[in-house]
Amino acid sequence: MKSALLLSFLFMSSSLVAFGQKKESEKSTQSAITDKGLIKVSVMYPYAEGKTFNMEYYETKHMPMVAGYLGSNLVKYTIEKGLSSGIPNQPLPYMAIGIFYVKSLKEYQAAIAPNRDAIRADFANYTNIAPVILVSEVVK
Repeated sequence: MKSALLLSFLFMSSSLVAFGQKKESEKSTQSAITDKGLIKVSVMYPYAEGKTFNMEYYETKHMPMVAGYLGSNLVKYTIEKGLSSGIPNQPLPYMAIGIFYVKSLKEYQAAIAPNRDAIRADFANYTNIAPVILVSEVVK
């Protein structure tokens, strides 16, 4: 009886784990479907000797400030902290990357233009790196 109960418990536990994994993959697929067609603005901060980056300020002050300028055009934003290069023994390519996902490039540009000076002035509060910006469209 104990072994039958144990087998039943193990079966139920593995079924729940499999169910949870399926749900995670469905979430990932759903996210990719939802993101398709969005405009992605990647603000990348290249690593260089002697350069600094205050992640706490960037996360709590700068990115929310810029997100506020974007209004309802903004779908979401993410912040990435560089850890290493994809090639062993190579320097870190970027210290950080901030990404905005927006519905319209035209609306993004219209929101950023009058606030460009305030955004650039805030750089001094968290970094001495000139960012590289890439605007792209999510295709999948």
